[in-house]
Amino acid sequence: MSPAVAKKDKVKKAPLKFTIDVSGPANDGILDTAAFEKFLHDRIKVAGRTNNLGDIITITRSGNSSITVTATAGTPFSKRYLKYLTKKFLKKHQLRDWLRVVASSKGAYELKYFNIAADNDEEEADE
Repeated sequence: MSPAVAKKDKVKKAPLKFTIDVSGPANDGILDTAAFEKFLHDRIKVAGRTNNLGDIITITRSGNSSITVTATAGTPFSKRYLKYLTKKFLKKHQLRDWLRVVASSKGAYELKYFNIAADNDEEEADE
């Protein structure tokens, strides 16, 4: 066995950890974090099947501020899939018109309000 192959075997991948910050809408009482956590638990697919999370993916909620999804190393799970499910939840609860999902860092999303006040100022200026 060559030394290059031996080094690759020893490298361990860190688990993937994604965070969704829902503190703004949750503190305003618009978003129910428990319902969002349950939605993610029911909808995340592993190996093409829902309700197949097991020990591979864990979903934790820290108070009313954020939800963390952790996938074990080697599990194919993307941040984009988490954004897709978040948008689907917002659409289901008719919140998609007021909230948007924005990447705040490499492993995190944040739910933000659309800036409606700027639109109103533009309309008043046109009149």
